[in-house]
Amino acid sequence: QVQLVESGGGLVQAGGSLRLSCTASGSIFSINAMGWYRQAPGKQRELVAGIFSGGTTNYADSVKGRFTISRDNAKNTVYLQMNSLKPEDTAVYYCNANLRTSPVYGASDAWGRGTLVTVSS
Repeated sequence: QVQLVESGGGLVQAGGSLRLSCTASGSIFSINAMGWYRQAPGKQRELVAGIFSGGTTNYADSVKGRFTISRDNAKNTVYLQMNSLKPEDTAVYYCNANLRTSPVYGASDAWGRGTLVTVSS
């Protein structure tokens, strides 16, 4: 069984910063990629940023230049540094990991429960 636990959400004023963290634990053989998604009220969940085990990253156009994703492979932890936050960044942020629990089985996705980020204008 695998658990992803997020932390770091909260209330911040527009222009401010927050740093999200997510640690994966449990029966993990390897992690291919980790990332952050978000879901605003009344909207679909969308990819914010992702990072592969080799360090390659990708970002949604709406956060490029403002958000930075990083990863500590030894700790199975992914971070999301969010700067210059805007009210439209308000959402529940979910951590995702594409991982394998054994060398026998293929990769599957695991999700955290989400952490709320609220940006006030």
